[in-house]
Amino acid sequence: MDNETQMLFEELINYIKAHEAAMAKLRAKVEEIFGHFQWDPSKIKWEKAQGSKGEFEKSIDFDNPEFKVMLKDLALHGGKLTRNGMFYWTYRNGSTVGRKRRA
Repeated sequence: MDNETQMLFEELINYIKAHEAAMAKLRAKVEEIFGHFQWDPSKIKWEKAQGSKGEFEKSIDFDNPEFKVMLKDLALHGGKLTRNGMFYWTYRNGSTVGRKRRA
């Protein structure tokens, strides 16, 4: 390998290493921001309810940390989201959440 090719090779390796470092920082930041919105609905107390559109479940399990994270996630999505086949929404009072199976 001649000197010019060696220099080009080293520059390319440095470029790749810089991108790998930037991607690692980006991955860590994404996990820091969005990793906090992981919640388990099975750890939240739900009660059956009947509405004008049929049966659903609701929760006011406000002292539960999982419920609090779910509320933050819902707020990030405008008060409505679908996850694992279930549709979740926040009531106007901001402390009650409803859910029903998505058709």
